[in-house]
Amino acid sequence: MANRLCRGIPDHSRKAGPGHTAIGTGHYLCAMFVYRCFVLLFLIWCPILSLGQAIPGIIPKPVSIARNGEADISLHGQVQLFGDSQLHRQVIYLYDMLRTHCGLSARIIAGDSLPNPTIPLIRLQLADTMRPANAYSLTIGGNTGLLRATDITGIVHGMQTLLQLLPLGKKDSMILPALIIKDHPRFAYRGMHLDVVRHMFPVSYIRKYIDYLAFHKFNTFHWHLTDDQGWRIEIESYPKLNSIGSWRDSTLIGHFRDTPARYDGTRYGGYYTSTEVREIIDYAAVRGITIIPEIDIPGHSRATIAAYPAFSTDPSARWNVATTWGMYNRQNNVLAPNDQTIAFLKAVFHEVADLFPAPYVHLGGDECSKLWWKQSPATQAFMRAKGIANETALQTWFVEQVGAFLREKGKIVVGWHEIMDGNLDRSTIIMNWSNDAKAIEAVRKGYRVIQTPGKPFYFDHYQSRNPSDSLAIHGYNPMEAVYRYEPVPTAIAGTADEARILGGQANVWTEYMGSPEKVDYMVLPRMTALAENLWTPRALKNYEDFLQRVKSVMLPRYQYWGSLWFRDFEQWGADK
Repeated sequence: MANRLCRGIPDHSRKAGPGHTAIGTGHYLCAMFVYRCFVLLFLIWCPILSLGQAIPGIIPKPVSIARNGEADISLHGQVQLFGDSQLHRQVIYLYDMLRTHCGLSARIIAGDSLPNPTIPLIRLQLADTMRPANAYSLTIGGNTGLLRATDITGIVHGMQTLLQLLPLGKKDSMILPALIIKDHPRFAYRGMHLDVVRHMFPVSYIRKYIDYLAFHKFNTFHWHLTDDQGWRIEIESYPKLNSIGSWRDSTLIGHFRDTPARYDGTRYGGYYTSTEVREIIDYAAVRGITIIPEIDIPGHSRATIAAYPAFSTDPSARWNVATTWGMYNRQNNVLAPNDQTIAFLKAVFHEVADLFPAPYVHLGGDECSKLWWKQSPATQAFMRAKGIANETALQTWFVEQVGAFLREKGKIVVGWHEIMDGNLDRSTIIMNWSNDAKAIEAVRKGYRVIQTPGKPFYFDHYQSRNPSDSLAIHGYNPMEAVYRYEPVPTAIAGTADEARILGGQANVWTEYMGSPEKVDYMVLPRMTALAENLWTPRALKNYEDFLQRVKSVMLPRYQYWGSLWFRDFEQWGADK
């Protein structure tokens, strides 16, 4: 034994000559040294190895996760569920997820019933003392899993963590590890956007997209519903928005920059009825997701003026719903300031505000060309009469008019960063799709800011430099860049202004996404990187560790969801 243990280790105790005793002692001492080192290493590493085996990778990475010293829960195909009365729908949601996720047969315990002590119990409980919003704790051990959260959204976040602790696919038995997880998001606002104008998607896919958001612990779905290429929401007070404005005669083929431009010649369009919208809002609410609707004004309004030319700067013209992208300064797509337009905006935004329970309404305000206002005698006369100094101030006037309507309805205005070019009400929330300098400008003007920078949070950009990759608008935003981007600009980090950065969002403009499968390909796995970016404390983020969890945690789920994803995410990294 000693010879085998000490092979390759010099024996300095060995003397010259045939001293048998010296040789034996040296081998014995060496063997004891190695044995003790082995025992010491075993004692050090065994708990670590046990912990590593007991705690699977979770995305986004939690703030705190540890063993709690109790026994793991052994699940043999069944579990009991109990929740506070306010969480009844979340209990049903968890019931469905456990059944489809891993084949667990769950029993929902009514408030006046006693659980069976021999069957594992998962309890959902609201806790007013927990901070911040969307925080949760998950304590698992013995025969019980207790999920506590500040609010419904936090409960759903904790449910998603619980599901990641269980295997995918039906199993006869499984182990729920005994853990204590204390978790909360870094940022209050964590969103994903989807443009359904350039291409429209069925209600079934909107639900699936919301499921993506719920799994990733986002809390906001920004639904871009109107633009130059179509009007995608039913408006009862102005029905031509749907009979005319929701349909275009053709769609661009290939890239916008191709010469000559080519079109498919096929009528394209549709809209979501009020009933469908209510169903989607309800579906999202169960999953802790707030939906912010966007009605884009005063630019990006070509579909509006196609339906109602009186709202344009040239009422005598007949406008078509746009069939191409890139309208800025190329085709007239702005609203004219007049009494008819204001009555229209008031009616539309009142309908939208009544339909969506979210405290926010997004009114766009981006890429509003001033060219058409400059060329309109009626607009110039209106500006003189109202004392509006210039076209930038006119844009602000539009935003303030709509803002006043929305404040009457108890709503907060959200808009793209261009709306702050004038002297805008500081209660407005700015979505910054430009660079950090623009975010700093907004914060120092007194606005709250949501970071949605084109680089790297635009998921319509390429995620590789492969020239044969699927068509995208332009640019290069690989997954690594999404993960490593810091939403708080360095210039304001650690100052009081940092609190004005509410969080972040990725934008999914669909000019080149004509199907749900293409949307999946463009957002996965970048959505996963964004989720951890906005949730996990900066000090806990580690890209190499994240990559391993994407492969072990997420790829099986993408496959389970029946979703496409960009498979070469490891090959293409951030620019250095």
